[in-house]
Amino acid sequence: MSSPTASPITSSTFRAGALCGALSGLLIALPALVEAFTGETSATSVPLGLSPAFALPLLTALQLRQRPATGRFAEVAHIVNLIGLGLFGAAAFASNLVLFYFDDDVIDEVLTGPTIPVLIGCAAVFAVGCALFGAAMIRARVFPALPAWGYAVVLPLFAFLTGLSDGPLTSGVHVLVGAILMWLSAALWRMAGDAQHAMAQARVSV
Repeated sequence: MSSPTASPITSSTFRAGALCGALSGLLIALPALVEAFTGETSATSVPLGLSPAFALPLLTALQLRQRPATGRFAEVAHIVNLIGLGLFGAAAFASNLVLFYFDDDVIDEVLTGPTIPVLIGCAAVFAVGCALFGAAMIRARVFPALPAWGYAVVLPLFAFLTGLSDGPLTSGVHVLVGAILMWLSAALWRMAGDAQHAMAQARVSV
């Protein structure tokens, strides 16, 4: 496992990314657990709509941490995943914080023209980006294998299941996604501590 150059910047970036990733995972998993019993509510829609925004710093920190062990493929995968996450996050925000409060007749009227194809396209880009970046993590072997595989397989599935009606399957996938993000965040947090320790050791040796 390669280690990035220890510095206050890398350590603080890893920690910030880990905290944001853990929050993103919680904002996905906890509402999903509630919705498994209550169905979608206003209280659960708000955190679900905001959760993708907190995944962005995690994604950047993950790539920074594994960059010494990766090549051009991981860089491309990171960019595609960033674009897909931005698009998917915007769609999730609109769905959970705007469309949720509309009547079904209004939603049918609004979702016309290119809207549905664009939403499907956003989900597709997000799914491809997650599959590619997950594959990059698997190849780099910097992060634990199980959440890396989960990122590559479960998150693309999650992209398309979010459009289905609430049920045990969708709630279960949401919980899995939240667990994957929290697992990766925990690994990143530990690595931040390792980077900080290496920096302290370097200062002592000087």
